[in-house]
Amino acid sequence: MKSNLKPGLTPIAAAVSVLVMTAAMSAHAQQADVNKAEPQQVTVTGIRGALQSAVNIKRNSNSVVDAVSAEDVGKLPDTDVGESLGRIPGVTVGRAFGQGASVSVRGSDPQMTYTTLNGQTVASTGWYDQQALDRSFNYSLLPSELIGGMDVYKSSQADLTEGGIGGTVIVKTRKPLDLKSGSAYVGVKAGKGSVSDKVSTDLSAMFSWKNDANNFGILIAGANEKGDYIRRGVESDSRWSADVAPTTFVQERKRSALNINLQARPVQGLDLGLNYMKLELDADNSNTSHYIFHDPNCTSRNTSVKSAFNPDGVCLTSNTTAAKASDAFLQTWARQGKMTSDSFTLNGTYKANGIKLDAVAGTTKADGGTSMTTNYSYGWWTTGSSLPKWTGAIDATGKQIVITPASNQNVSVANLPASTGPAGSWATSRGPNADKENFAQADLTLNVDWGAITSFKTGFRKSDHTFQKATDRAVFAATAKEVATSSLYDGTIAMGSLGWASPRPNIAAMMANTTQNVTGWVEERGGYGKLNEDNTALYGMFNFEQDKWHGNFGLRYISSDVTAEGYKLDGTAVAAGDIAQNAGWGRAKKTEKASYNDVLPSLNVAYDVDNNMIFRATAAQAITRPNYENMFIATQTGFQDTVAGNESVSFGSAGLKPMKSTQFDLGLEYYYGKGDLISVMYFHKNINNFITTATKINQSIGVVSPDSGKDSWTVNQYINAGGGKIDGIEAQINHSFDNGFGVVANYTLANAKAPSTSYQDELNVFTLSSKHNANLVGYWENETYSARLAYNWRSKYMVRETGWYGNRMHDAYGTLDASFGWNINKNLRLAFEATNLLKEDDVQYGAAAASTTVKDPLKAGYPAWSFLGETVYRISLSAKF
Repeated sequence: MKSNLKPGLTPIAAAVSVLVMTAAMSAHAQQADVNKAEPQQVTVTGIRGALQSAVNIKRNSNSVVDAVSAEDVGKLPDTDVGESLGRIPGVTVGRAFGQGASVSVRGSDPQMTYTTLNGQTVASTGWYDQQALDRSFNYSLLPSELIGGMDVYKSSQADLTEGGIGGTVIVKTRKPLDLKSGSAYVGVKAGKGSVSDKVSTDLSAMFSWKNDANNFGILIAGANEKGDYIRRGVESDSRWSADVAPTTFVQERKRSALNINLQARPVQGLDLGLNYMKLELDADNSNTSHYIFHDPNCTSRNTSVKSAFNPDGVCLTSNTTAAKASDAFLQTWARQGKMTSDSFTLNGTYKANGIKLDAVAGTTKADGGTSMTTNYSYGWWTTGSSLPKWTGAIDATGKQIVITPASNQNVSVANLPASTGPAGSWATSRGPNADKENFAQADLTLNVDWGAITSFKTGFRKSDHTFQKATDRAVFAATAKEVATSSLYDGTIAMGSLGWASPRPNIAAMMANTTQNVTGWVEERGGYGKLNEDNTALYGMFNFEQDKWHGNFGLRYISSDVTAEGYKLDGTAVAAGDIAQNAGWGRAKKTEKASYNDVLPSLNVAYDVDNNMIFRATAAQAITRPNYENMFIATQTGFQDTVAGNESVSFGSAGLKPMKSTQFDLGLEYYYGKGDLISVMYFHKNINNFITTATKINQSIGVVSPDSGKDSWTVNQYINAGGGKIDGIEAQINHSFDNGFGVVANYTLANAKAPSTSYQDELNVFTLSSKHNANLVGYWENETYSARLAYNWRSKYMVRETGWYGNRMHDAYGTLDASFGWNINKNLRLAFEATNLLKEDDVQYGAAAASTTVKDPLKAGYPAWSFLGETVYRISLSAKF
């Protein structure tokens, strides 16, 4: 047949045309089936329906799987994808800026969780320049309305793409041929927080159509969310005379998503599909800090924490009287932040006579990072500045800093100079990141009759993955272009947890003024890095079933060719027109190449003790590839940041081996009733090739720091040298009563130990890993009304970030959430939701020993940061047809 496709069609348009033509060609052949009645079945919806669906997925799997199911279009059990995953036993969610952002499975680092979209990689970056560049997916991108469900594989099997030592999360989208033709959903939502001062809005919609022959369909779903997020609290610095800083972070958040899914069945046994997912998060933000200097009036100190910044020890308490009032400093960091993720996938399945062939190919790419960072600051040295002097008491002896002002600390635009401009080129930068993978996969399943062996599955996957980071420094005009200071602010904001007022930054105005002053950009060569991985995987897996036994076993072979590109730190002098940050960096890019391969066995066994009880046992080896941060040729921090003594350079390697886990599970599951379950599972992971840091201090590298006047650096070299271990227990119960009530409860103990040499804080705990995690959910529903009360609690965990914020311990955290629903009729539903009803504060403190090289407020239990707990209320109205 001659193609009618016009030249110049985009790949998406061409693929759509192919699917439409195949559907049209097969419509006549399928017309005879139009009048056949589709089988009728009674489905249970609502909370109970979602739980039943999730339990059935767990029960029918050969592996250790837990699931989150949306019992109806547009409705997950929680308003946040992270919250929903956090209800699963063994899963903890790292919340960042009011959203579930990262997922940790069974005490592992979030980078050890491999997230897929319908089984394939989904690219992700971050919008915040203080976060480490790792392999975890940022769930802040993903609206819950687009999700049909999520499966969390906690044990490995040969046909799962490698990369998840902790587990593999499969995010599932809906297909049009699985829904009734003309199915539609639209929902509107409004929310207001107890800290954030503006109403957020959320609009989502879905429409699914298929032809009468049930052989071609299209589904379109989208969501758009807009609202400000505000975080208020106190941050400690201890850089300038043990200062503390009431701080308010404001993010102007816009999130949008689009999913297009086409599906065709042109002939019997053949299923073709096209899926396009576009995710975007705009996250422009400002962080305003009011620095208070209390060290001159210190009344008690922690003398074990001494440094060049605090030679007498960190100040714990102070009392500043009017006679000894100290100056203050107001500073705003403003950032343009954005991240996008676009995934395009073509897939096909063919079934015939005991054979099933699956094929998929696609591309996923993400762009993100900070588009521009700028700084506006005012101190006692600033002409025209008249900030109120500090008087009052400060107590930093607990887990939170208590500030008691004795005088009016409000700041208005009148306290600032009449005109101002950005701080300068030292503070103005941009840091774009990009992530991309092209992939292709084919799988063949053969039904066989070889005794207990029922089928054999084999396949391959090929991917080309590239991650790139960059840093550019601004070049400023010789004469600053100032604007009226009042134009840079819009109203007021409450500062920190105390509530005194400060001017609210107008982020767009600050960016516009900074752009006026920037005449160009120069690449910071120490901030550039590019990584490419050419990955190949082959596998074979047998499924077996004999009497009460069933499961699978197989092998997965992996091979990777890795190339790292970057600049070499070789002592090259700064040339005319270059920036100071490039001192010592060569001007030509260099590359490093390496390769590795491995064979990963897996075994999943289930034994049906009786009709209700299943015994499970698994054993496998799994890998997680090194973090991007560890593979860049060289990265420099702390140079020319006005802080002497914190200059460091870290050398990575393309030759780092993946971390590898040898793991097993043993468990018992008891199913009774519909969706009722009691289960207990023991898990163990022994991880080697852990990436650790060989650190040397006071090293000469041929570069003199302008901050210290010395060629004295901390040099870090990332190497494979350590081993980690995780073992623990999961227990859960789901029970529904006949009167509409039900309960879900689970508890996880994860005893996880990582090599202490992997971290600057020298603590042997995985990042974002809690030892204890518990969920308790109670619900009630009938055909018209529903109510749900859910409590999640996790024990303390380490937060580790790059840049200024560093490593600190997050205190135990528990949140109580509630939701109520009213089915007005069969089409309309009104719902009310509230999260963090108890207003649990976000409390973080120093946990490293006094002898470590982390900043002073991150040592010996000092109260590093605390932010006000926020209750968020949402009301929504949705319609489905």
